[in-house]
Formats: sequence, structure tokens, C-alpha cells
Amino acid sequence: MSEVTRTPTALTQGSRTRGGIGESTLRPDGTLKVTGEFAYASDLWHEDMLWGFTLRSPHAHARIRSVDVSAALATAGVHAVMTHEDLPAATRYGLEIEDTPVLADGVVRHHGEAVALVAADHPETARRAAAKIKVDYEPLPVVTDEESATAPGAPVLHPGRTDDHAPHVPHPNIVHRQPIVRGDVTAARARADVVVSGEYTVGMQDQAFLGPESGLAVPAEDGGVDLYIATQWLHADLRQIAPVLGLPEDKVRMTLSGVGGAFGGREDLSMQAHACLLALRTGRPVKIVYNRFESFFGHVHRHPARLRYEHGATRDGKLAYMTCRIVLDGGAYASSSPAVVGNAASLSAGPYVVDDVDIEALALYTNNPPCGAMRGFGAVQACFAYEAQMDKLAAALEMDPVEFRRLNAMSQGSTMPTGQVVDSPAPVAELLRRVKAMPMPPQRQWESAGGPPDLRALPGGLSNTTHGEGVVRGVGYAVGIKNVGFSEGFDDYSTARVRLEAVAGEPVATVHTAMAEVGQGGVTVHAQIARTELGVAQVTIHPADTRVGSAGSTSASRQTYVTGGAVRCACEAVRERVLERGRAKFGTYHPAWASAELLLEGGKIVTDGGEVLAGLADVLEDEAVDVELEWRHRPTEPFDRRTGQGFGHVQYSFAAHRAVVEVDTELGLVKVVELACAQDVGKALNPLSVVGQIQGGSTQGLGLAVMEEIVVDPATAKVRNPSFTDYLIPTILDTPAQPVDVLELADDHAPYGLRGVGEAPTLSSTPAVVAAIRQATGLALDRVPVRPEHLTGTQSVS
Repeated sequence: MSEVTRTPTALTQGSRTRGGIGESTLRPDGTLKVTGEFAYASDLWHEDMLWGFTLRSPHAHARIRSVDVSAALATAGVHAVMTHEDLPAATRYGLEIEDTPVLADGVVRHHGEAVALVAADHPETARRAAAKIKVDYEPLPVVTDEESATAPGAPVLHPGRTDDHAPHVPHPNIVHRQPIVRGDVTAARARADVVVSGEYTVGMQDQAFLGPESGLAVPAEDGGVDLYIATQWLHADLRQIAPVLGLPEDKVRMTLSGVGGAFGGREDLSMQAHACLLALRTGRPVKIVYNRFESFFGHVHRHPARLRYEHGATRDGKLAYMTCRIVLDGGAYASSSPAVVGNAASLSAGPYVVDDVDIEALALYTNNPPCGAMRGFGAVQACFAYEAQMDKLAAALEMDPVEFRRLNAMSQGSTMPTGQVVDSPAPVAELLRRVKAMPMPPQRQWESAGGPPDLRALPGGLSNTTHGEGVVRGVGYAVGIKNVGFSEGFDDYSTARVRLEAVAGEPVATVHTAMAEVGQGGVTVHAQIARTELGVAQVTIHPADTRVGSAGSTSASRQTYVTGGAVRCACEAVRERVLERGRAKFGTYHPAWASAELLLEGGKIVTDGGEVLAGLADVLEDEAVDVELEWRHRPTEPFDRRTGQGFGHVQYSFAAHRAVVEVDTELGLVKVVELACAQDVGKALNPLSVVGQIQGGSTQGLGLAVMEEIVVDPATAKVRNPSFTDYLIPTILDTPAQPVDVLELADDHAPYGLRGVGEAPTLSSTPAVVAAIRQATGLALDRVPVRPEHLTGTQSVS
């Protein structure tokens, strides 16, 4: 069930061309993907290629006394073995802080860290050879939480830090810290009639993309290398890889290969540099494909978090103040932790008006697995906590939880805790009203007249644990706020090259960007933009590579906004050149050529009244029009390091959820019956794709609520469940009905008025599900994921 509620939004010229923006055009890669014919990076092949394999540390923290590779090198079929000592140039890399070793350089800091590389003529040969490498480890004490990281005498995991973030943190094991102080909390606390507090825990979630890390590196005759890779950000990879190889960037050529999902887990390097190093060392193409076990060790995860909140409200239900402290576990290396801290802090109050705040967010270095970008990027953890607080306040005030939220909801013109004014639509109250007004699913759906129950509709499903005895229904609500795009003064831009030419008498547009298509549908939207702006039916999307300027990362819900904005701007420039050429060729034949309102539509140049002046192919003839340019959204600024004030975010997105669950209170099993969502998307460039993004994000939030967690042994910092056997993600049987109500309130600052879509539903779905479980059981439930033992009072296995 899906309802798209549209409000009038102005489109640019050419919007009547079929397949343009606002239409649910089909994905060009859709049929290939659902039939299994799409070529992913793991399908890459070169006839004389070798296979790479990575030896990983069995310890979370240890000193490497020695490494003996002689047995591995002597193995038949092995062409190279590399350790830290064999690196040709830079030995470290990192997205924001260069603290991650290419290969462990005397110390391993997390379980599964890369220690050595092997290239062989068969993947099994490489694996067996790696097992012959003898590494002498001296285990060291592990740092696993804030107490052990900041205790007197705690091991300093990265001594001698010199990065820009270090001066702002009180301990060397703190990666980054961001306070936000606004108003007078002390005075506001005295005015509050009701005060509630809580401590919340969010487990470590994995992106769980189905396509493993994979790529093929091919050495080139010029001494460079060509890398075919599944990634989220080609140019960030390039920036980090080239120094490691000791090559200029123009000799490291990167082409995007088929990506089987990402969700933030491909923003950091995994095997990219390793494959290139082996290829240059052997002079042969080298392919690396992680198995699922390796994948859990080879990419970053969502930061687990501990959050302490206090809210005060007046008797009439208005928020008076808020304090919070958010501690994120960044793991062994920084990755994007500083930016995640900024998001967690700046969005920690949620989509509510609260003038007096005292906020602190920080990320730690520990010996746990490295954490970085994942869908929601710091806002997910905060949303779980502040929405639990809203329910506590509503209960204390004996108010309806939705109406309490609506009473305190921000709107356009509201001020964030950072002092930034929200200057585009913020329909928080309306989204809550809409999601509450959706029809409720029927009660006891497992019952059938005169027949056996439908076990699929019950908690426990086909395991036949109940026929409805002890099953209780609960309903919960939540709403969240997420920033769109890169923030805090980052130069967030994208590059697009658009070419318009006549091919066999027909105008054809080609769009070339470095945007990583990771499943979000960007290739579809870029073609829609080109059809709309250039009025042509045929649009070719050039493969993404580093031969065009950077498109930034496919993350932060930014690609449709920023790269879509670049494509639109390049198309506009192409259109103006085509019109100039048309005026020069045919301007003397019709007075309408002097008009500034000419359009490109249906492969022709027409007046705004629809009169045809010329065909595009006649204007272009044998000379193409080709434009490449960069496009930037309005600038942001860093948050003040002491007060957190500043215009830090370019745009905000909002989503609200209502979850309906049924809980077997005897066994602690949960069935999510429905997960309804209302979201403002500004402008739905492709409505079908928008609904898919909302439903996908909601499903990931459901996973965090009731099943997904990487379990790390607190004594050893070792991962206990690095496989899909033990790390569970929602299947189609776990995914409920997801009615979606899409609201379109244009943001005047954004191309077409659009608003980033993909992340916001991941925020509010998790707390909505947990709120529903709380209502069904009466339990406090202050951590996610919620496990059966949390609902039955039995001992946790972790």
C-alpha cells in the first residue's frame, strides 16, 4: 500500500518529455538484477589473473614480534607474499584521519586486522599459503569501553596523535568530542514540573550488504594500475590509494563495478590497496573477493552507543530543557567517527523545539571492530534515545504520545540546538498526524474461519510456537530528523559531464559522473533529469570512473541532491549552447528564435506555446555539445568547538513511523505486523524509487530493533558472530506490510525542491518498533536490539 500526496511544485521546462522527473520510470539495471544476469564486482574476470588473500589477526590487541613468510612463499602456485615491510610508500590511510595501517605495522589493534597478503594462481592455494605464515604475537591488554579507554594508565592506542581533532579532546583515546550548549539549563530545570531521565544502549549493527567486498587490479604498461571496484566513493579511494602505491593519481585509474549494496560499509577502503599492491608486485592482474567471514572483519560497522538523557517539561506539556551525553565506540581506527560525532550531537534533541540544552557527544578509540558510516550516521542512535524519552514524558504528563510530540514539534523557522534556523518546510506535526490517521491492520490476522491458524502471521512463524496464546498487540510511534549532505564546512560538490549529439539522425544525451550506483537508483534519476532538461528520449549513462571529476560519496542522502544538481546544471549549460547554435543557424527564419523562452522537448526546439522551430539533430549535425562542470549546494560551517553553534547542515529530512507488533510474552518472540511511514521528500523525482527507499530504510531500522547485532566479547574484544548464520537480518518473512504516505513540500534551496530520502526512515522505525513492544509488554526496554531474554527475564547470552 502506498499513497503519494502531492503538493504543487514548479518543474523546469521540458517536463512533458516522457520518462522525465516526477515519473516512476523503470530502472535500467532492474531486470538484470532480478534475473541474476547483472555483473557484480565479484563476477570480474581476467584470463591470466591471480587471486589475493588476506591473513588477519586472531587477536584484538597484540604486538607482532616476528613474521615468517618462508613457508607461504615456498608453496607451489604462490607468486607473492607481502607484509608491512614490503610496502613501497605510505603505510597508513584514512577517510578523515590517516591512522589505519595498510598492513599491521608491529601492533594489531582489532580482531581481524590485515597482517599479510598472498597472491596465488588459485584462491584455495592463496588461502592455504596464508595459513602457513607464522606470526609471533604478544597479546596486550584490550580497551573495550569508556571506562577502560580513559582510566588512569589505560593503553594509548594511537600515541602521538597530531591530527586537527586531537587538541579538542581530553584524552588520547577519545577520537573526537563535540559539546553543544545553548540557553540556561539550570534556570530551565527550575521551571520544569516534570523531569524524566534514562540511559540507553544501541548495539553494533552491520551494513550486511549481500555483495561481498571485491575488485580486480590490472597493472598497466605505463607503470600504473587500473582498478575495477565496488565502492561508494571512487575519488576518496583514489586519494588514499595513490600514496600507498607511491603513484601519482593519474596513474591509478578506477572504474566502478557492480555494487551489491553498501549502506556506508564501502565508504572506507577494504581490499582496494591490497589488490593494487599485489598486482604491481607480481605484474599480473589480481582479484580479491572476501568471503562472508572476511567481510565482517573487512569493513566498518555502525557505532554502538551509550546515551544518557534528561528532559524537563512544564505541566502543559512544553519541553523546558534537555541534557544528554552520547558515547560512541569508534573501535580501533577513526574512519568517519568525527563526522558521526557531529551528527549525533547536532541532531540529539530530535525534531523538537527545546531552547535550553547541554549536550556532549564523543567517540572513543577501543580495540573493538572499527566503526564508521552506516545509514543514519549518528542520528539513529540519538533517535532511539530521545524518542524513548518522549514516551516517558508523555506518560508522566498523562498525555497521548503523538499529541505530546506534535505539541513540541519543530516547524519551518524553528531553531536547532546549534543555533541554525530551519529555513525549509519541517512538517513534523503533520507527518505524525498522517501516520496516526492511517488505517490500523486487523486484529488476530492469524485466525481463519473454521481452519487452522496461519502460523506466518504469528510470533515464531512456522516454528509453531504458539496459536495465539499469550500474544499481545502493541502500537508505537516515533519521528526523526536527519541531515542531508556533508556538513560542518565540508566542500560538498559533484561533477557532471553531459554530451548531446546526433546519432543516426536522433538526438542522444550521455551523462558521465563518478557517482557510485550502489542500488539507490541514481542512474535512473540522472537519465530522468537529462530527459527533462534536454527534451530527448534516449539517454546513456556512462560507467562511473575517475576520468571525470569527483561526485563525492553515495552516502548522506546526497547523490540525488548534489550529483543530480550537477547533472541538471550541466544540462542547462548544454541547452543554452544548443539554443545559441540554433539561433546562429536558423535565427533569421523565424522571429521566435529571439525569445528567451525556448524549450527542448521531444527532440525538438519549441516555443513555450508548442510551435516547433527546429529539430535538435538538425541543429547539432555532426558537432556534439559537451559540458563538464562542478556544482555545489550552499555552504555550511564547522560547529564551534566549545558551544557547538553554527550553520552546520545544508538540509534536514523528516520521517514518522507507526509500528504495530504482536509479542508472545511467554517466549519473548516479536512479530512486526505493520510498519507505516509518513515522510516529506520535497519532490519525488521517481515516486516508485522513493517508496522503495523508504521501505528499505524502514526494514533496516526494524532489524536494529529486534535482531541485528555484532556481538563482541567484552573480555577479549573478539567478534563472536561474523556470519549470516549468527548475525541475523530481516528476511521477506520478517518484513511487514509497509504503507507509505509521501508528502512533497518543496525546499526552495534544492534542485527541483527535492529532499534526501534514504536515511530518515532508518531513524524512526527502530524506536517505533521498540515503543510498540513496550506498550505490549509494559517493560522499559532501554537497549536495542531487543532480544527474547529481555522480554522474558532470562539471562542474556552475551
